[in-house]
Amino acid sequence: MGSDLPNTPEEVIKGLADLGYLASQGLGTSLFLSLSLGRPLFLEGDPGVGKTEVAKTLSKCLDTDLIRLQCYEGLDISQALYEWDYTKQLLHLRTAEATGRASQINERDLADEIYNERFLVKRPLLQAISQSSQTPPVLLIDEIDRADDEFEAFLLELLSEYSVTIPEVGTFSASKPPIVIVTSNRTRDVHDALKRRCLYHWVEHPDFDREVMIIRSRVPEVTEPFAKQVAAAVEQVRQLDLYKPPGVAESIDWAIALGRLGSLSLDEATMLSTMGALVKYREDQMRLQNHGIPELLEKALARAG
Repeated sequence: MGSDLPNTPEEVIKGLADLGYLASQGLGTSLFLSLSLGRPLFLEGDPGVGKTEVAKTLSKCLDTDLIRLQCYEGLDISQALYEWDYTKQLLHLRTAEATGRASQINERDLADEIYNERFLVKRPLLQAISQSSQTPPVLLIDEIDRADDEFEAFLLELLSEYSVTIPEVGTFSASKPPIVIVTSNRTRDVHDALKRRCLYHWVEHPDFDREVMIIRSRVPEVTEPFAKQVAAAVEQVRQLDLYKPPGVAESIDWAIALGRLGSLSLDEATMLSTMGALVKYREDQMRLQNHGIPELLEKALARAG
């Protein structure tokens, strides 16, 4: 696809597929509309369905930078936007004192030297709006549901103007707004105001056929019949009442682990010894065993044909 923006959803889907990400028609259409309308895209879904990977692959597809802001509880606006390099500022001040310059200029001029853009450390949000490349960067705001209300309100304001004022330096405005992808695992509800600013897409777990294709794409040494068995078994596991159902990442990890062991067909012993690659919580592993692995595998093998 290169730096040119796609003209159709199909171009988006093909561009991502060429890089190993097999997007659904709905996701491809949402990405296309986000790019063509210049609107942020809010991706919500269970952990492991590929939300973060969308942004990573899209940046490669468009041959542009990926700027990632990982959200977490207690994330401060300064940590996301900018901070001053106090060590360099102090060295500059001491050098000015040692050379006698500090006594030759007034306090205001010295402060202007210290609070200069060269001492400004640009964090992800400021990086994204201050870049001047021909193709705007992809700004990934990952797991916004982990941040607090104050940060969410600030983000809403930033996405409305793509401009921010730093008192000591001035205003930074995006010549071209970044391509913004916001993700959420829905650990809490994000405010409606932020969602209204964005286009929205719920990222589902892939259906059986697409998961087989994903496994074959990411683990090419696995045969198609065995990829079908893996995808069918994962499909059955997701239907259980687990705390954290396995995502696509776990399907791929499991296929890699099985391939490394030289497995050609799933059986109870193999699944028991490798379930740590698929199910990452002890309680979920117990639920899986209590449900009955032989019965699960019987349904999976019948599904795989």
